[in-house]
Amino acid sequence: MHTLSRRSRSFFMLLGLLMLTAAVACPPAHAEVRLPSLFDDDMVLQRGEAVPIWGWEAPGTEVTVVFRGQRKQATANASGYWKVALDEMQAGGSFTMTVAGQDTVRLSGVLVGEVWIASGQSNMWWPLRDTERGEEAIATAGDHPQVRLFEVAHRTAQTPQRNVHGVWKESTSATVAEFSAIGYFFARRLQEELGVPVGIVSSNWGGTPVEAWMPRDALAATTEGQLLLTYWQGRSDLSKNEAAGLYNGMIAPLIPYALRGMLWYQGESNVERAWQYRTLFPRMIESWRRTWGQGSFPFYFVQIAPYSGYGTAEAAAELRAAQLETLLSVPNTGMAVTMDIGNPQDIHPRNKRDVARRLVRWVRAKTYGHDDVVYSGPIYESMEVEGDTIRIHFDHVGSGLRVQGDSLTHFTIAGEDGPFHEATAAVDGRTVVVHSRTVEEPVAVRYAWSNDAEPNLFNAAGLPASPFRTDQRPAVTGDRHVPSR
Repeated sequence: MHTLSRRSRSFFMLLGLLMLTAAVACPPAHAEVRLPSLFDDDMVLQRGEAVPIWGWEAPGTEVTVVFRGQRKQATANASGYWKVALDEMQAGGSFTMTVAGQDTVRLSGVLVGEVWIASGQSNMWWPLRDTERGEEAIATAGDHPQVRLFEVAHRTAQTPQRNVHGVWKESTSATVAEFSAIGYFFARRLQEELGVPVGIVSSNWGGTPVEAWMPRDALAATTEGQLLLTYWQGRSDLSKNEAAGLYNGMIAPLIPYALRGMLWYQGESNVERAWQYRTLFPRMIESWRRTWGQGSFPFYFVQIAPYSGYGTAEAAAELRAAQLETLLSVPNTGMAVTMDIGNPQDIHPRNKRDVARRLVRWVRAKTYGHDDVVYSGPIYESMEVEGDTIRIHFDHVGSGLRVQGDSLTHFTIAGEDGPFHEATAAVDGRTVVVHSRTVEEPVAVRYAWSNDAEPNLFNAAGLPASPFRTDQRPAVTGDRHVPSR
């Protein structure tokens, strides 16, 4: 029996990937214990949860996993697949894991702590080196050795794959510069707050729509998803935007790696079909939770920032409304609002640190039980018509509502079937009163209802209010069901 370190075998594994892409989907059966790329030197395993460990060996081979005094065994099935589950563990490290079949693999530098996956499109992918305060974070990255990074290589596939290409890396100035800025800022801040190792898995691809990240069965279960599957059926070009393609290539291979929760920043590529997002986004969350088999794990996402370059007026407002609706309807979710830290002239705002810190607020409060943390800005709750004014009530007011500037902006008001008019608005206790002399009998209010609004209503913690509307008028994107060519 041969004993090899995982890294000493990486050269041969890479050759296999280059020579035969199908080897990633279903590794060949020969006398060698093989592990997915996620199981590597310097990895982080999730504390406080059963931890699946899986891989491939010759059919019928008994495989033994030894880690921190635990010894788990399984027998490779007819296709060579085997899986064990480690019992719950406390945080710590570093440790060594051995996986023995017809040979033995040793993984060193293994930590046990918190594991989060960061996914989405370009704003989640955006590298640390190109962000505000990125140089400072890169220069001090070596001070955070308990932060570990894993970046999933881009891949689209017609069917769910069983492995990805990637390597766990310790936080250093050399390793963090090209990594997801939000992912890194999040992991670093969380590690400082919790004092335990944090592993962040970055799986994202710029310019991609939500349907590309959904499993085929989840799409097939909805009318909107069926339309998208039909649109892509039979197309000769295997695009990164193809329905289910990125789920197959970049999410399915990660399952069932034990994790604490998920971070998500996506939506820009669905703005022109924003009404459809109300169906697809919640369905994606549900499908990931179902396939992972780890319950309703936390799912925290970023509401898209203001941007003037979208083609349809108000389409981005409808996308943000779909995200808000998801927050309010899907359990164990959270939403970081970014209306004050975007750049209307750039779809890629460079302030990623504050985005990450707002996600950390949600995580600390809702996942780790820090009740003293204010985690959300004001969220629309209800309205009351009072003569020629409308009073808006909010949740998450905290210590009170605040206006940044001389007066509130970006409120509009409308009568029955009438157009929306610019309104005056003022904070009154824990509510906002909205009025326009043009509208004598108001019935509806909208706030920050445009693509590039930069509104100014906050709570005392400095967190911005989410855009909202109180009406149910037809959406401008309501008749769009497939990508425009």
